[in-house]
Parts: sequence; C-alpha cells; structure tokens
Amino acid sequence: FFLHCYRASSERQLILLLNSKTTSEAWVLDAEHPEQAFTCLAPRVEGHEYYPDHGQLEGQWRWFIRSNQDGINFALYQAQADSVPSREQWQLLVAHRDTVMLEGLTLNASALTLSLREGGLPIIEVRPQGLPAYRVELPDAAYSLYVQDSLEFVSPRIRLRYQSLNRPAQVRQLELASGAQQVLKQTPVLGPFDPDAYVSQRLWATAADGTQVPISLVQRRADVGKPVPLYLYGYGAYGESLDPWFSHARLSLLERGVAFAIAHVRGGGELGEAWYRAGKQEHKHNTFGDFIACAEHLIAQGVTCAGQLAISGGSAGGLLIGAVLNQRPELFKAAIAEVPFVDVLNTMLDPELPLTVTEYDEWGNPEEPEVYERIKAYAPYENVRAQAYPALLVIAGYNDSRVQYWEAAKWVARLRVTKTDDNLLLLKTEMGAGHGGMSGRYQGLRDVALEYAFVFNVLGVV
Repeated sequence: FFLHCYRASSERQLILLLNSKTTSEAWVLDAEHPEQAFTCLAPRVEGHEYYPDHGQLEGQWRWFIRSNQDGINFALYQAQADSVPSREQWQLLVAHRDTVMLEGLTLNASALTLSLREGGLPIIEVRPQGLPAYRVELPDAAYSLYVQDSLEFVSPRIRLRYQSLNRPAQVRQLELASGAQQVLKQTPVLGPFDPDAYVSQRLWATAADGTQVPISLVQRRADVGKPVPLYLYGYGAYGESLDPWFSHARLSLLERGVAFAIAHVRGGGELGEAWYRAGKQEHKHNTFGDFIACAEHLIAQGVTCAGQLAISGGSAGGLLIGAVLNQRPELFKAAIAEVPFVDVLNTMLDPELPLTVTEYDEWGNPEEPEVYERIKAYAPYENVRAQAYPALLVIAGYNDSRVQYWEAAKWVARLRVTKTDDNLLLLKTEMGAGHGGMSGRYQGLRDVALEYAFVFNVLGVV
C-alpha cells in the first residue's frame, strides 16, 4: 500500500489516503481540530477504490467521492459534510459511463471540474454552479491536457496545462463561468518554429480481435502522403496514458523528414479502465498484438515501410519492444529499449526485489503454475530464438532499483549468441544512472542525441 496525506480542496479537512493497485481507504480529520483522531470514511474492500475531496455545492459544504463501486470507469458521489458519512449515505452525482472514464475531480467554490477520458483523449468538463455544463475546446486533434492548479478555492478561474505533438506546452487560464481561455505562457522554442508546418493526426489501427487501437502521429506537412522514416513509441502498462507531448529534441527528427508516432496500446489507460485491464495479466498478449497492428497500419497507409521503421520503449515499454522483436522481427529496421523489463519471469520469481510483490497485481505471481507459463510465453529473455533481429540499442542504469541493470545485460548476451544476423547490437550501461536515466538537463539531451544518432545511422537519415 501507498500512503498519502493532503488537504482537501476546501482546506477544511485533512485526508489520509491508503491505496494499492486494487483498493483504497481514506481517513479524514477536521483541520480546525488537529488534536482529534482521524476517522475512516469507508473501510477498504478488495476491488473498491474511492478518492474523497471536500468542497461546496449550492452553498453547502459537501463530501465528494470518486468511486468505482458502480463501475470500473468510476462515478461521482456527494454526501453531507456535517459528519463522516458511511457508504450508505453517498448520493450519486455523476453516473458511471461505459465509454467515459472519470479520472479526477477539481473542486472550486463556483464549479465542479471533471477530468474525463473519452475516445482516447483527455477531456475537461466544467459544471459551473447555476450555469450549463460545457467541455473545454482545444485546437488540436491529439493532445495532452490536465488541470495544472486550482490553488485558490474561492476563485472564478483555474489553470490548465496543454500541449500537443506540434504545439509546445502552454499554461491556459480558464474562466469557469464562461469557458473563455487565455494562454498565459507558452514554452519558447529557440530559432524559427511554426507549429502549422507540422501535421498532427489521430489514426486507428485494427487489432487481430477487431479492436480499434489509436495512434498519434506527427510529421512535416511537406512529407504527408509519401512514405518516410518513422519513429514509433509504445508503453502499454499500469493504466498509464501516453498522451501526446511536445519535444524540442524531436524537431531534430521531424526536420530530417522522420515522422513520429505513439501507439496507444491496451494496458495503458487511454480508453479507460477496461483498456487497461485488457492489457494486463492474462490479457498481456493484447499489448504486443496492438503494437504490431499499429506498425502494420502505418505501413499499409503508406506513412512508412518496414525498412524505415524504428521502434522504441522504456521499462515496461522495453518489455513491449523485446516481445514484438521476438514475434515479428522482420517488421522493424531498428529498435531502442531503455531500462527494459525483459527478464520479467525471473524478476517476478524473486520477492526480495523492491517492487516484485506490489507488481503481482500487474503481471501475476509466477509461483502459480498457470501464471508462470503465461509470463514465460511472452517474456523477452526466455523467447529469444535463432532468427534475424533488427539493429538494437539497449540502455540500462547501474543504480536502477526498478529494473536492475542485469536484465538488459542478460538479454543482450542471449541475443548475441542466438541471433542469426550481423546487425548492430549495442548495450550501454549508465554507471551513474537510475531508472529515469542520467540527471541534469544536458545529460538528458546527450541521451536523446545518442538514440537519435543510432536511428539516423541505421535508417540512413542525414
């Protein structure tokens, strides 16, 4: 379990939140009486997750609770704040919807702001008190958006963080009553830069089981309609959403005619809780199948070809890269695996490692024979075989406590003695790095430069 302590939005209540990946429990305390004891809002029940906040509705103080008790995509409940309400006293405010994930709630004295996820995109829905609800309008087809802060409870406005594949990060001020937006700040881009010189698109690939998988794509406008080198990125684990983000360094790719795409595969959270569950445990194979389907779709649509396709992923995304390389090596020209979780079976068999036990909810416990066979069937290290592999750059961190450096070393060693090609196979172990790579802005840029140089070298990009 993880433990958090924070103030409610109203600042009138203190909240202790204990949560695992499958259940949560909250304890609350009146902030004006900190000498008293915390009181449990609702005892934990396996499978029930809830997250409380405290604010106002129609001039009355209320508890607001985001809970999955009626469905996996969460619903919103309210309760009177004159006492600590039991679950029987929770009143439905926003019902569960099968196609809309309720990811978060921002409370303000004059509005409820819901953070939703629908159709693979983040949505901000504002419900001003006494006025019709509306959704925040945005300029791009694929983007990243979240409420950056609502630091003053009594305020007519909040601030949003927005960016897209072709638009640098912006801080936008939102007037809650009218929906009017003002860009307060945009991250500068040095040198000549025009966001309209690049085209950002949302595509959909069809997986083997018929599931539609979203792809975010950006390329130079001048390159649209012809096959170009492509850098395809993926993750697909823990319910994390890879919302499109802007990268200054990525302009080096785009200006050389290389397109960039993100495969929003199952196991992530882009299409809600069901999307996540469809890519974990016994359904983990969907993550790999989805990524392959995205690559095939981009080739079929003429965006790129197998001889110009580079793929990349880190951590659990490195597991993804290792798995698809074993399954369809001919589909890719180059691959990058950063701190890759490729020795998943042996790692999950060692409960003494820092994260193994908490990871059972994600991958399963291989001490169970059925789970053992399931993980063994896709684990990259176990499934290396005598075949040709694309050029590969593997990066590990000596001080990585999440994915230990020896996972990458073992995988590369097995590849070296097993693969049948003479393509480039590089292993770089950063002796001063952890799971997030080397610290410092300039070292981070050097890391990106290494990866891009590898891609340019293999794909013949100048």
